[in-house]
Amino acid sequence: MTEVTLHVYDITNTGSDNTNNTIVQINRIFKDGVGIGGIFHSAVQVYGEDEWSFGFCEQGSGVFSCPAKKNPMYTYRECIVLGKTSLSKSKVNQILRELSREWPGNCYDLLSKNCNHFCNDFCERLGVSKLPGWVNRFANAGDTAVEIAETTAMRFRLAKTEIVTASKVAYRFLAGITSNNTTPGSPDSLGGTNRNTPRLQQPAWFKNLVSAGAKPSTSTTLENGDNQIQKPPQQRRV
Repeated sequence: MTEVTLHVYDITNTGSDNTNNTIVQINRIFKDGVGIGGIFHSAVQVYGEDEWSFGFCEQGSGVFSCPAKKNPMYTYRECIVLGKTSLSKSKVNQILRELSREWPGNCYDLLSKNCNHFCNDFCERLGVSKLPGWVNRFANAGDTAVEIAETTAMRFRLAKTEIVTASKVAYRFLAGITSNNTTPGSPDSLGGTNRNTPRLQQPAWFKNLVSAGAKPSTSTTLENGDNQIQKPPQQRRV
């Protein structure tokens, strides 16, 4: 039996300070403050000192490893013990080889095939608990988020574009959930009368997800296409 640990990071590699700050604020409000989720990167550690995760690349496998808690692309947040696996190290290596073939980097999709989905798949094969719901909460909007992306003609071709769009979708998605737990107009309500606070939705918030809610800051470099997303460092692959 060996312990399986999930490492969680704040996504802060967009190349834009405004966008990075927006994501950190979203995570602080909706994860630390309310406890329902945010925008995170995750990786799984089992046997040894490395963690395993999944990311975008044009060719080859998207499965990669790096020293645990030290992914240079993100800001480390916390670790969660998911249980213990009875699988041997050689069996775990075999699973990683299988995952490497099944998760090519060019199939990365923010809403349906991201790093958190990979970690869930890996953990299921290890026989331990899946990720807590809050780790991938915004992507779990599923079909609604996809519809938003299509309506606004947004295609998630680069990780930078995906993250900037995600900050908007996630904020509105999480704010909608929060509205069920707050009283409109109250001092603690996110939907109060303050002009600077987002206007939350009623039960039909899914329907009006795009047109309502505050808009997190976006990077002007996104529209200009000046700064391309930094590719993950050359990391050891299976």
